[in-house]
Amino acid sequence: MRPDPPAPQTPPQPDATSRTRPRRRRRLPRVQELGLVVVVLVIGTILSVYGHYDAQGGRNTFLNLDNLVGQVATYMAVYAIMAVGVTCVIITGGIDISVGSIYALSGLACAAVLQNMDYDAPAWKVLPVAILAGPGTGLLCGLLNGALVTLLRLHPFIVTLGTLSVYRGIANVATTIKTLPAPGKEIPESFAGAFVQKYLFETELGVGGVQLMPLIIMLAVALLGWFYLRLTVAGRENYAVGGNEEAARFSGIRVNVVKLRVYAISGLCAGVAGTISLGWFTTISANTGTGYELNVIAAAVVGGASLTGGRGTALGALLGALVIRMIENGIFKLHLNQEYSQIIVGSAIIVAASIDRFSEYLRARRLARAGG
Repeated sequence: MRPDPPAPQTPPQPDATSRTRPRRRRRLPRVQELGLVVVVLVIGTILSVYGHYDAQGGRNTFLNLDNLVGQVATYMAVYAIMAVGVTCVIITGGIDISVGSIYALSGLACAAVLQNMDYDAPAWKVLPVAILAGPGTGLLCGLLNGALVTLLRLHPFIVTLGTLSVYRGIANVATTIKTLPAPGKEIPESFAGAFVQKYLFETELGVGGVQLMPLIIMLAVALLGWFYLRLTVAGRENYAVGGNEEAARFSGIRVNVVKLRVYAISGLCAGVAGTISLGWFTTISANTGTGYELNVIAAAVVGGASLTGGRGTALGALLGALVIRMIENGIFKLHLNQEYSQIIVGSAIIVAASIDRFSEYLRARRLARAGG
C-alpha cells in the first residue's frame, strides 16, 4: 500500500507584532517652497524694520503701496512670467539664456506694429494686434531655439547663447529703422506704449493709483504653468525627459517634440513679459532686458528647478522671482551700490545649485544603503 500523501501545510501566519502597516503617503508642501516663504518673510521683516528707521518719522520706505506694488510686485511680475517658461525648459534638462533678448525684441515688434495704427483705433483692433505681435514674436523665437536644439542636436547653452546675440542684434537693427508718420501726424516715441497702456492698464483694477494688471497677468501665467506641469500629460513628459531622456524615449515619449514645446513656451512667456513692459513703462528700447536672463534663471533655480533636469514647479518660479526682486529692492532701500545685486544674484545661483547637488548626493547614499 502506498502511504497517504502528506497533508498540505498552510504557511505560517505572521503574528500581530510582525505585521507591517502600509505607509500612508501624505501630501506635504515642498520643503523648497516652504523655505522660500520663510526667506521672503525674513527679508520682508528686515526691510520693514529698516524702512521704518529710514523714514525718520514719515512713511515707511518699504511698507508702502507705491514700493510694494509699483517697485517690487511689478518688476517681479516680469521676472516671474519669464521664469515660469524657463522652468519648463530646465525641467527637461535644457537651458534658455536668450529670454532677455526675446523680451526686448518682442516689445519692439509690438511697438513697431502699433505705431502704424491710427490714434483713434478701437480696442477690438488694438488688443489682437498687441496680443499677437509681442507674444507671437516670442513664440517664433522660442520655436527657432527649439528647432536648433532638436534638429541640429546642439547643446542648449550654445544655441541660446548664439540666439541671445542674434535676437539682441535684430532689436538693435530694428531701432535704426525710422517709421515715417502719416502726413500731418507726428508720432511720439511713447505712442506705442501709451496705446497698450490705454487698453490694458488704464482699468479700474487699481489700488491707490497703482495698477494691478501686471500682477493679474503674472498670476494667470503661473496658474496656467501649474496646470500644465502638474495636471497634463505633456507637462509630466517634461519631468520624464529631464529625469532620464533615454528611458523616456524607449517608453514612447517623443523627446524632440517635448523639447520643441518647452522652448516655444519659454519664448511665448518672454513675449508676454515684453508686451507688459511696453505697456507699463510706455516705452522700450533695444537695450531693454539686458541681463534679465541672469535674474530669470536665478529665480527658476532658487525656486527649486534642478539644472540637471527632472525637478521644478511654477509656484517655485513665482517665489524665486519674488526673492530676487526683494533682494534688488532691498539693496536700493539700504542705499547700497546697485552692483551688489549682481553679486548676490550670481551667488544665489551657485548656492542653489550646490544645495541641489548635495541633496542628490544624500539621496543616492540613502538608496545605496537601502539596496545594500
